[in-house]
Amino acid sequence: MTIEWRYTTRRDVGVLSLAGYLGADAVDRFTGAVGWALARGTGPVILDMTGLLGWSAGGQISVAQAARRLAENGRRLELAAIPADGSLVPDAGSPPVIVHCDLAAALAAHGAQDAVRQWSTDDWPDPRHPAAPALA
Repeated sequence: MTIEWRYTTRRDVGVLSLAGYLGADAVDRFTGAVGWALARGTGPVILDMTGLLGWSAGGQISVAQAARRLAENGRRLELAAIPADGSLVPDAGSPPVIVHCDLAAALAAHGAQDAVRQWSTDDWPDPRHPAAPALA
């Protein structure tokens, strides 16, 4: 299983939402999504893990690498709703990462308004459309 992602810009903050499992086979797709966020937004990036079923050690490392990549570009990574099966353990070279209990708390911390623009992978699960493919 891999991941699906959706990137939403809000005023002065971006939200990168993940669905699926962030394992070794999903790292390249995740890295691409982070690049998408870098190219299309400003301010901090909230990594919304509400739809994430879990993550491997390699997935956790890719999140730490994303935090470094964003910091090198003057942006910060924040996490929302990390999976219950582990927490991000940054190494000494990692920038600090703020962790929020859920996406609502992260958005409230930034006073984020409604979405401005949104992009996603083709199979992003959309509960408003019953024909949307379900993650297995």
